[in-house]
Amino acid sequence: MKARTLLFLAIFSSATISCCGTGSSPKHSGKAGESELLTSSQATVVQTVSGRVAGYIDDGIFTYKGIPYAKAERFMPPVPADPWEGVRSSRAYGPTCPQGKRTGWYSDELAFSFSWDDGFPDEDCLRVNIWTPGINDGKKRPVMVWLHGGGYSSGSGQELPSYDGRNLAAKGDVVVVTLNHRLNVLGFLDLSAYGEKYSRSGNAGLLDLVAALDWIQKNITKFGGDASNVTIFGQSGGGGKVSTLLATPDAKGMFHKAIVQSGAMLRTMESRWSRRIGAAVVEELGISPCKIDEIKNVPYDKLLAAGEKAIARIKPEAEKEGYAAFIFGWAPTVDGAVLPRQPFDPQAPEQSRDIPVMIGTTIHEFSASTYVPEMRTISHEEAEGYLKRTYGNRTAEFVELFKDTYPGYEPKDLIDTDFIFRPNAVELANIKFRQGGAPVYTYLFAWESPVMDGILRSTHCMEIPFVFNNADLHASMTGGSEEAVALADIMSQAWINFARTGDPNTEELPQWPAYSCCDGATMFFNNTCEVKYNHDKELIGFIRQFPTRGF
Repeated sequence: MKARTLLFLAIFSSATISCCGTGSSPKHSGKAGESELLTSSQATVVQTVSGRVAGYIDDGIFTYKGIPYAKAERFMPPVPADPWEGVRSSRAYGPTCPQGKRTGWYSDELAFSFSWDDGFPDEDCLRVNIWTPGINDGKKRPVMVWLHGGGYSSGSGQELPSYDGRNLAAKGDVVVVTLNHRLNVLGFLDLSAYGEKYSRSGNAGLLDLVAALDWIQKNITKFGGDASNVTIFGQSGGGGKVSTLLATPDAKGMFHKAIVQSGAMLRTMESRWSRRIGAAVVEELGISPCKIDEIKNVPYDKLLAAGEKAIARIKPEAEKEGYAAFIFGWAPTVDGAVLPRQPFDPQAPEQSRDIPVMIGTTIHEFSASTYVPEMRTISHEEAEGYLKRTYGNRTAEFVELFKDTYPGYEPKDLIDTDFIFRPNAVELANIKFRQGGAPVYTYLFAWESPVMDGILRSTHCMEIPFVFNNADLHASMTGGSEEAVALADIMSQAWINFARTGDPNTEELPQWPAYSCCDGATMFFNNTCEVKYNHDKELIGFIRQFPTRGF
C-alpha cells in the first residue's frame, strides 16, 4: 500500500489540484437540430478599448474567446494590450500560461473523468473569454468572473468541460467571464531584492488578475454586463485568488461579491521567504546579481526547473523555523505594496467589509480511496492504523467524534473525509462574520458521483459542473444522470441569485440562513438539500490541534 500511497500523493500535489479541461469548440446540451451556430462577424462585433472583436452565437449566447486584456514583459507588471486595426477574430481560446507536465495524464481514470485540455502554452497569455445573452443592448446583467484552479502553478480559464460558460449565461441571463494569467515562476518569482525594477515581480500574477478586472470594468458594458455588479468566484487555487483579491487594494471597487470554492486562503507567502526563493533561483541559474536582467532570456523550462529546485531547498528551512503557509512557493507574497497584509489573518480586510461572501468545500476533496484502490475496501481496523500516523494515541477520540458527526459512516470515510480545506473555510467564515459587515454563507457539497463505480466520490472539483449548470456537458465526471442535472439546476440558480443580489436563496432550496459563529448554518448540497447547524464543530475543533498539511 505504501507505493500506491506515494502515487496518490504525487498525483494529489502536482496534477489534480489543477482542475482542467475543454477545447475551443462550443458545447452545450441539446439534440441535433435544436441549436444554431452563427459565426457572422457583423452580427457579433463589439468595440473594446483596444479594438473591435468578433465572436460567434451559440444557440442565442454570444461567445468570445482569447481576447487580450493586457500584455506584460517577463516579471513586469501588466500594461494595456496593444490596440489593433480592423476586427479581431475571437472565436478560439488563446494561449495558456506555460506550466509543468501534468502527471494526472498517466492515470487513465483521472484523464477520463477530468477530460483535461491543457491548450497551447505561450508567455503572451493574458486573455479573457466571455459568454453573454446580448451585446450592445444597454442591459445591465450580473457579471460572473471565474478564476481557475491549479494553485498558482497550473491551469487555465478553459480547463474543465465544466468551465464552459454558455449554460450558466443562458440560464441566469448573466455574463460569464473566464481568464488566463501568469502562473508559477512567471507569475510569482520574487526578485524584489534586485532593485526597484523588479519590486512587484513576486505578485505579477496577482496584478494580472487586477488588470483583468480593470478590463472588465472598462469593457463589459458593451457585452451586456453591469460593471457595478461583478462577482468573482473560483475553486481550489481560484478560491485562494478570490480570498487574496478581497485584501488587494488595487482591486478595491472592481468586484462586489465573492465566492470561495475549496480554496479559502487565510495566509499566503511572506516576502522574507519569497525573496529567499528568488535568490536561490538566481543562484541556481548562475546569474550574477549585477546582471539580473539576463533572467528574462532564460528558456522557460530551465527557469521553471530552477524555481522548483529552489522551493524544494528553501521549504525545509522555513519549516525548521516554524513558518507555515497553505501554499509554499508560487503564491502571492505580502510585499507591503501590492499585498500589504495577510488576506484573513488576523482579521478580515476592511476594504471588503461590504462584500457578501459565499464559502464552501466538497465533503471528500482529495479522497484517498479515489487514488489508492486498496483503500476503497479498507477495514475499520486498517483505517484506524492509518489515522494513528496523524492522531497517535488520540485516534480513538477522533473516531468517536467522527461517529457523532457522521453516523452510519463507512471505514473509508475516516480517511476520505476532507480535513484540509474545510477547517480553513470555517475559519474564514468566522473571521468574515466577526467583522460585522456584509453576510457570509457557507455550504458543503456532499453529492457523490456514480462514475466508475463511484470511485470519485465527492472529490476536489466535483461541484464545478453543478455550479456552471454543466452536469450533462461534463458527464465523464458526474455521470449526467437526471439526479445530477436536477442538482445542477438548483446549485447554479443559487450561484446566479448570489451574483445578482448577494443572497443565494432560491425557491428550490430550504431557507439558507447567513452564517454566524453561533449556529454555523451550512447548506448541504445533495440529492436532498438541507441546512445543518454546527454539524462538525467539535470535530473541526479537534482537527485544529494537529498540523494541517498544505502544498
